[in-house]
Amino acid sequence: MQRAALLGGEAQMAAGDVGELLVPYMPTIRVPKSGDRVYKTECAFSYESPDSEGGLYVCMNTFLGFGREHIERHYRKTGQCVYMHLKRHAIKKVPGASGGALPKRRNAKLFLDLETNGDLSSDDFEYEDEAKLVIFPDHYEISLPNIEELPALVTIACDALLSAKSPYRKQDPDSWEEELQASKHAKTLVQLDNGVRIPPSGWKCSKCDLRENLWLNLTDGSVLCGKWFFDGSGGNGHALEHYKEMGYPLAVKLGTITPDGADVYSFDEEEPVLDPHIAKHLAHFGIDMLQMQGTENGLRDNDIKPRVSEWEVIQEAGVKLKPMYGPGYTGMKNLGNSCYLNAVMQTIFSIPEFQRAYVGNLPRIFDYSPLDPTQDFNTQMAKLGHGLLSGQYSKPPVKSELIEQVMKEEHKPQQNGISPKMFKAFISKGHPEFSSNRQQDAQEFFLHLMNLVERNAIGSENPSDVFRFLVEERTQCCQSRKVRYTERVDYIMQLPVAMEAATNKDELIAYELKRREAEAARRAPPELVRAKIPFSACLQAFSEPNNVDDFWSSALQAKSAGVKSSRFASFPEYLVVQIKKFTFGLDWVPKKLDVSIEMPDILDINHLRARGLQPGEEELPDVAPPIIIPDDPKGTDFSSFLAALDIDESAVMQLAEMGFPLEACRKAVYYTGNMGAEVAFNWIIAHMEEPDFAEPLVISAFGGLDSTAAAGLGAVGLDNQPPEEMVAIIISMGFQRNVAIQALKATNNNLERAVEWIFSHPEPEEESEPALDVMDMENNVNANILAATGSEEPRIKDGPGRYELFGFISHMGTSTMSGHYVCHLKKEGRWVIYNDLRVCASERPPKDLGYIYFYHRIPS
Repeated sequence: MQRAALLGGEAQMAAGDVGELLVPYMPTIRVPKSGDRVYKTECAFSYESPDSEGGLYVCMNTFLGFGREHIERHYRKTGQCVYMHLKRHAIKKVPGASGGALPKRRNAKLFLDLETNGDLSSDDFEYEDEAKLVIFPDHYEISLPNIEELPALVTIACDALLSAKSPYRKQDPDSWEEELQASKHAKTLVQLDNGVRIPPSGWKCSKCDLRENLWLNLTDGSVLCGKWFFDGSGGNGHALEHYKEMGYPLAVKLGTITPDGADVYSFDEEEPVLDPHIAKHLAHFGIDMLQMQGTENGLRDNDIKPRVSEWEVIQEAGVKLKPMYGPGYTGMKNLGNSCYLNAVMQTIFSIPEFQRAYVGNLPRIFDYSPLDPTQDFNTQMAKLGHGLLSGQYSKPPVKSELIEQVMKEEHKPQQNGISPKMFKAFISKGHPEFSSNRQQDAQEFFLHLMNLVERNAIGSENPSDVFRFLVEERTQCCQSRKVRYTERVDYIMQLPVAMEAATNKDELIAYELKRREAEAARRAPPELVRAKIPFSACLQAFSEPNNVDDFWSSALQAKSAGVKSSRFASFPEYLVVQIKKFTFGLDWVPKKLDVSIEMPDILDINHLRARGLQPGEEELPDVAPPIIIPDDPKGTDFSSFLAALDIDESAVMQLAEMGFPLEACRKAVYYTGNMGAEVAFNWIIAHMEEPDFAEPLVISAFGGLDSTAAAGLGAVGLDNQPPEEMVAIIISMGFQRNVAIQALKATNNNLERAVEWIFSHPEPEEESEPALDVMDMENNVNANILAATGSEEPRIKDGPGRYELFGFISHMGTSTMSGHYVCHLKKEGRWVIYNDLRVCASERPPKDLGYIYFYHRIPS
């Protein structure tokens, strides 16, 4: 028996030897069961796939996939010897007598859920999938199928692996992982040249005049209603009747067309499908996808104003952009409303500290990864960072003069861009919003990511520290003039939009009058006029004092008027500035302020440096407001008692404007005792991954309060220890665990008094109980991005407050629940736009329309 060459050579053996060869490894070969995740399309450490030159190796025990570069690591770590090697070949078709290619199929597909390579034309190429078993360390290869020679268990295991569904699929049809397949009709669809043009609005069914659940037939342009089972919104089924009568198979739902695609249904295939040529099919009826955008009622309209359309300006449509290739210029596939993730991760991995922490430590992270690296945060961060920065998946197309030579025998496809399926599946696991296919707030995802970075910090290195800064809050009683200074940790500077400072008010008033007239007359709206807000006005609004609703003055021992202002107690290495464009209308529907703010390239905020207690200022006394609890709570309707404890709706709205679910905001404000939006924000970050995070606030009778509610009211634990929820809240403010426990014990578990106690006792007394010496943050399930790690000083990187803009994330659409995100980054002296898979040199970066801006400190 001849020894095979490393990774690719075949060992020659007699037919009867195959079964004997596998006997020693039979105990390690498993048959995939329901619930097993089979990764047969992507490497756990890279973006190699069966399409890659080296193919993919799938472990027959763990069902993890590995590229050629990483298979030896898994073998050495686990001792697993038997792998299935999967390889997809793209073969040029044999020309027929008439010169056309013959539709020759040399092998049926073995793994049907593998995406086809987009740079190959199916007219000229066919796919041939190859599977073989490989036995390590000698790399013996056994071609499949080989039913006669393989043991029955091995044959069953191989068949089960090849037929296994994608590990990213879920039963929930709303999940992003449920991938649609391209329709078999898409490429050959016949479209009638009947002159039909579809207007941008005012659609109705041509047979029954219904104006909802309308479908455009992509063959003849008929607009007809669907039935309830298409999307649940009702209809008389005229679209289906039309298909049965005419046989035209594909229809697109009007109101779902965006620059990213549309909802397409195949009557023939009886399921939703993908149409790779949807832009061309829509253009046949006069619909330009790049101009489709959302309206506030959830439908889609065509705003034919390319000069001012937010979609076109931000994406720089209408300008020929030069594609960029190489390290740092790798695109990311949109998995279905995952553009928010793409924009944030492109920005994060443009920062040197994150590059060093993950890509710089890649060998160590990979070598010490757990047995299932798909479920390890640092491994998946290193994988994503390497995919974006290596240049391996961002190569220019082959020069035309080389194409013929390359295509002679077998095409070796180049993968441009990466598909972050594994990363998104892991990072969104258990999160009710990020695990869905709905659009999300990039700012909320940024905080979620920092939470995970914090929890999974490698040793003492924590790259999220570059965003971390201290905020000094000054609260003043307007009647007594006394003040209180507190500090908290934050990661984002939130700038309010000073609409009252618009420099084009007359134009805005005139536009609004014209818009209302056009709406009343059912005419096309006038050309959009966008409010122009000076950046200085937004900065001024940030620094001005705000009224504190329901303020209780410890100086007066009563409620009084109070004001609060914020300053920077430290300046971060990287400053993240969010423009608070999202708000709520009177109907509680989230809305977006469409404004233009000229953000400066150089930002100096040194004047916002905190100054602390000033000469002549007198501090508010360390006295907490009284809390009245009924004498006999068990016999009382506790809900009526709580009605007296009003929830601070202004704090609720502040949090909701950040993009958090409204019910979660109400719970956060309630459970933190109306102590303000900042403390409630810490509660949200600590609880946002809990399954009932967005469920409505429910208060049971006092005797049946859960630990969370009890913590909110300062209830004493049965073991005389402070409730863990309250400890976590105080830790989230930047204090050590032993200080939090000591403060709560000293104030009978009154949360507000405990915080004031800490500030009035800068050097906490020694505690005799040994439990207070235990600083095990890993046992605190509520550890969050604001949690201290046990260090004596807050982890901040203070320095001068002068910054330079290097990136910004922009949002198109009317709310965080819809629309599209792109990011612009300044690299090598020029701006680059990252629009999912498209990475191009920017010609006109729309710095005035951004949503989140990223600045780096200018060294002094």
